Amino acid sequence: MSERQLFTAPRWLRDVGFSSWLLLGFGGALVAVIWVLSLTETIVLPVITAGIIASVGSPAVDLMHRRGVPRGIGAAIVMLVIIAAGFAVGLMVLTGIASQADGLSARLQEGTHQLQSWAQSLGVKAPTAADANAHASSSVSEAFGALTKGVVGGIDRLASLAVFLSFTALSLFFLLKDAPQIGGFVERHLGIPVPIAHTVLGRVASSMRGYFLGVTIVALWSALIVGAGALILGVPLAGTIAVVTFLGGYVPYIGAWTAGIFAVLIALGGDGAGSAGAMAVIVLLANGVLQQLVQPIAYGAALKLHPLAVLIATIAGGCLFGTVGLVLAAPLLSAAVRIAADLPGASAEAPGTAPATEAGS
Repeated sequence: MSERQLFTAPRWLRDVGFSSWLLLGFGGALVAVIWVLSLTETIVLPVITAGIIASVGSPAVDLMHRRGVPRGIGAAIVMLVIIAAGFAVGLMVLTGIASQADGLSARLQEGTHQLQSWAQSLGVKAPTAADANAHASSSVSEAFGALTKGVVGGIDRLASLAVFLSFTALSLFFLLKDAPQIGGFVERHLGIPVPIAHTVLGRVASSMRGYFLGVTIVALWSALIVGAGALILGVPLAGTIAVVTFLGGYVPYIGAWTAGIFAVLIALGGDGAGSAGAMAVIVLLANGVLQQLVQPIAYGAALKLHPLAVLIATIAGGCLFGTVGLVLAAPLLSAAVRIAADLPGASAEAPGTAPATEAGS
């Protein structure tokens, strides 16, 4: 046996090493892409948001186009409907919060005084008048500085929001209006045969629509439970609470619990701690045990994925890519599974590709 044969690595080890280098290169390229996207997030996030909305709204534009409505007018109609719905919901939420602001403030002050009395009964020393006077002047100056910074920061955030919404609206209009042209361009420049590229893009779009169909079913179920609970408890603005809960369902996990906090605060401001506690229990049940009754059916039918796979993909996507990952992880995983099943048929239809029986002869 020669020295070269004696020190030759097993085939499985060489395969593992080669695959590891490929994964390392892919990981480095992925990190570079994420870094570039983070530098250009001012335009990237609006385009991604518009793409998500367009994947769901484009069938309405297609339907109007088949009935003789130009795509530009159809895209404008869909955009106006989305803007009107967003404005109506925002106005409803802000009006609801404003109507309960006085009661909520009073309830929170009562809770603060109650917590202070409990702390004093446990031996915690309350601040004296001398301590208050000692910190009065510094508190005034700090409050003025915080107010100034808060106003400046608020203006800056409003400007950022305005830029984001403007870019999103502009991107959404073009994605809705020119979807066939944009889709054809992407299919021709993906570097793979056009039939395969068409299959990939079609599956991604259908998975996005299926995902939002499943999310809509789950969100509607949670909204019905929370809204009915608020109505039974006599909580003010039960309809607003139901609408906020429904819309919060479109942001996985975070949105539902944020809507739950809104419902509890409205209950606290309207009817006090007892009603708020009961509302908190209803929110926990709606977003927990009761949601699991419909979630497997909704996601299973829409995504063809097990709910555990949806949960793992969503959390992993959120950890890696934030809110965008939370929304896109599950539908992209579903698209990948369906694409893997469709690729053999698409490859056989691609021009220049021999059938499997001929290729093996």
